[in-house]
Amino acid sequence: MSAPVEDFLPDYRAQSPAVADRFRRLKERPVVLDVEHLGRQFAGNDGGIVTALRDVSFRVHRREFICVIGPSGCGKSTLIRLVAGLEQPTSGRILLDGHEVHGPGPDRGMVFQGYTLFPWLTVKRNVMFGLTMKGMSLSQADSEARQWIDLVGLSRFQDSYPAQLSGGMKQRTAIARALAAQPRILLMDEPFGALDAQTRCQMQMHLMEIWRNVDVTILFITHDLDEAVLLADRILVLKAHPGEVQELIEVSVPRPRHADQFTAPEFLATRRRIDELIHPRTESAVEKLPIVRLTQVGDDVE
Repeated sequence: MSAPVEDFLPDYRAQSPAVADRFRRLKERPVVLDVEHLGRQFAGNDGGIVTALRDVSFRVHRREFICVIGPSGCGKSTLIRLVAGLEQPTSGRILLDGHEVHGPGPDRGMVFQGYTLFPWLTVKRNVMFGLTMKGMSLSQADSEARQWIDLVGLSRFQDSYPAQLSGGMKQRTAIARALAAQPRILLMDEPFGALDAQTRCQMQMHLMEIWRNVDVTILFITHDLDEAVLLADRILVLKAHPGEVQELIEVSVPRPRHADQFTAPEFLATRRRIDELIHPRTESAVEKLPIVRLTQVGDDVE
């Protein structure tokens, strides 16, 4: 019997000289986000305390792309809401450019999984909204919005309403709106989770192209292992109950990235390592459903 494919994969930490040099230069950049011993607790339904995050620490450098991944219930969305200032930590602190985060601010843009556009506004007016709220004149906001709409490839649809757009177009509009305020960091909470597979793949390519052309750092929440390896410079893997840092993985897949790399040895090795962390083999077997036989056909389908 031939050896399994996994035996021929390199160690997930193996890096080519070019990739090692990229990470060396990345670590020389200024730290934009510094999360220090972050913890978050909630009151449980039974009157007890539920710990969602415990002692989470990591740093994100300027123009770095970080993905956060982990099993369901590991606190991924709680983490990004804390960074956004939508919730307050129970312990620890979050520093953005050296200043502690105490609430929402224009230095952080947010893109959610759901389409958070104003349905009564056109694409251009949605992108202009935050600019005018900051006190920018309508003419200047119009000019700024056009640039960001062009960047995400929606110039032909700038006068369309959200109901007239596909799911991918809605999310491109949401990204343009978030970037128009020129935040220091873009926070994305499973932004492509509601899209079909083909549109999701297209949006991943769009996002990497946008990121290459904009001075922005990205913190991206996902549950998709392939998506994390495709997009990220580094992947923060959390474990569940409570959410703690298991490992911070440097992705050795060379850039620029493309879908053909899904079968590359570096891609498969990194993906396998994440899978080992999230789904350890020592885990107990999945609970089996009770069997209720509802057919009398007389033969089995397996």
